[in-house]
Amino acid sequence: QVQLVESGGGFMQAGGSLNLACSASGNTFGTLSVAWFRQGPGKEREFVAARRYNGGTTYYQDSVKGRFFISRAINITYLQMTNVKPEDTAVYYCAAGNPILSAIRTSRAYRFWGQGTQVTVSS
Repeated sequence: QVQLVESGGGFMQAGGSLNLACSASGNTFGTLSVAWFRQGPGKEREFVAARRYNGGTTYYQDSVKGRFFISRAINITYLQMTNVKPEDTAVYYCAAGNPILSAIRTSRAYRFWGQGTQVTVSS
């Protein structure tokens, strides 16, 4: 089993930066791809970013390209958020699993999930 715990959420003004972290435990985490999803108020959960285990290729939702950056260091996955906007307000979840390439942006392709951390951006 893999356990994921997010941290780093908070309240901030538009244009600022924030770093989220996802700490993982479990001896199989090193062989899993990782991703961040988010769910805003009244919205469905949506893909934000992913990093494949095999090769480390990264993928991003179009609205965050050039502003958010996913990285990984052993058992911690990071989401660096820059130039944040009010529409980035959401609960952010990290996920881990072995999605095929065509499903890298699909939440149901990930087996393990954290509990989420709230990010609120004011205008």
